[in-house]
Amino acid sequence: MSEHVAIVCHHAGGAEILSSWLKRYKYSSSVVVSGPAEKIFKNKCPDADFLKLDDALNKCNWILTGTGWQTNFEIKAISKALDLGIKSVAYLDHWVSYRERFTINGQFIFPNEIWVGDAEAERIAKNQIDEIPIHLKPNPYFEDILKEISFFEDLKNNNEIKKKLLYVCEPIADHALKQHGNIMHWGYTEIDALQFFLKNITALREPIDLITIRTHPSESKDKYKWVNSETHIPIQITSEKTLLQEIKNSNIVVGCETMAMVVGLMAKKRVISSIPPGGRPCQLPHSNIEKMQQIVKILGESL
Repeated sequence: MSEHVAIVCHHAGGAEILSSWLKRYKYSSSVVVSGPAEKIFKNKCPDADFLKLDDALNKCNWILTGTGWQTNFEIKAISKALDLGIKSVAYLDHWVSYRERFTINGQFIFPNEIWVGDAEAERIAKNQIDEIPIHLKPNPYFEDILKEISFFEDLKNNNEIKKKLLYVCEPIADHALKQHGNIMHWGYTEIDALQFFLKNITALREPIDLITIRTHPSESKDKYKWVNSETHIPIQITSEKTLLQEIKNSNIVVGCETMAMVVGLMAKKRVISSIPPGGRPCQLPHSNIEKMQQIVKILGESL
């Protein structure tokens, strides 16, 4: 059998990386997707061979998966591949909860090897997982982003909009409930974080004229309708544009610990973690992410 890879993905972050990988390397391939990954792959790789998992496993001699927590979609594919003697590789698309991403029913199911996209992810992964090989590979999604960022035009100051802020959401409570049975496992929820940020937004000491709340692909817009009563600043809730378009049109990017914040750093935006007091510290290893708690504390001390 000539080399044929089955790409399996549900989670949005992994889908962005693996769809960019597929566009680059042009392997003979099949694509097995569900959830947020389906829209991403069909947009970026519309001519891919979309199959059910069993059909893809019958054609391939190795699989490449994303890693997520929302479903066991990728883990079940890894488990089936292992049972069939098919090589499995998983690409870690984030910097947190590595071991948990390979847990199902309290048991660890690891692929034959793991790929990571940067040196810090490699360090974290090797510290947490010593059962299998971990390889540093280029992150093709970040390469695509850097290429697109190079075409950005600087935001022009105008009288209508002085400062635009993008708030990127993630379903933290759902994650905590699924993984640990308690929505407050990390000491806060996404609602707590957004409320804390909006309550203290004046601590930024910048004239914010518009806030765009970008929902996670697994969230509905209705989830955040309450925000308009929290601040006098105009707010729009959307997920219509691409993440990079939203970041391009913003001066500041705010979230808890989502990968979108790292994309904001790559685009040279001011990036802030909104995790409230009592929440576990932001797990992203990027030192140039500001902490809203610290900003509020410094303002309080200066008054």
